Amino acid sequence: MRTLDDLRNDIDRVDEVLVRLLNERARVACEIGRLKKAQGIEVYQPAREQQVLEHVRNVAVEGPLGPDAIARLFERIIDEARRLERRLVHDEISVVSDDGHS
Repeated sequence: MRTLDDLRNDIDRVDEVLVRLLNERARVACEIGRLKKAQGIEVYQPAREQQVLEHVRNVAVEGPLGPDAIARLFERIIDEARRLERRLVHDEISVVSDDGHS
């Protein structure tokens, strides 16, 4: 039987992967923000946000976190991405890549 420490170590590893993936997503969101800025497109795109939420709800049909819980998590992720995009529109921010270069 696995110990509590073993399971907590598993959680730590999963959290590290999640952080890397969230930062990768944020970098892509920043690229989207730059394109929106260059093309004069509004940051807030409610139809696209609903499309993303519907997509993750469909992906979340299996597992202990159901579609509603996953959608709530992604609402927060989308809020943070929108915040980054707005910062890009007002002040160009530097996005550092995985290799440490902006």
